[in-house]
Amino acid sequence: MEPFLATLGYFVMAIVIVVLGLVIFEWLTRQYKDWEEVKQGNQAVAMSIAGKIIGICIVLSFAIYHSFTVWDTLIWGAYGVVLQMIAYLLFELFTRKFSVETKLKENNTAVGIITMGVSIGLAFVIGASIT
Repeated sequence: MEPFLATLGYFVMAIVIVVLGLVIFEWLTRQYKDWEEVKQGNQAVAMSIAGKIIGICIVLSFAIYHSFTVWDTLIWGAYGVVLQMIAYLLFELFTRKFSVETKLKENNTAVGIITMGVSIGLAFVIGASIT
């Protein structure tokens, strides 16, 4: 029975971390509200959100694999979310010729794809560094 309870605990923790991560990411976004844009069919924002969700889950999967307790996983998961946010802000900073946030609001799917790729790619790097 213990493995079933552990799985349930990790599942609940993952849902909480993903939701909290998305709420914090939404606070970082000043030009639009993520779910309003998705409701209006903005595919670029949807891809960006999908990348964030997948990225957070990748980090959590590495954390679960390498941690000994749920608390270790929680700490590494939270740290991974923070690093994902830093990566997003750096991505915005390094694209000096245009604003990522503005292009996502304009439904620029090319920027949405790249944003998703950055989130997923860096999640593997962050996750692999968890030991």
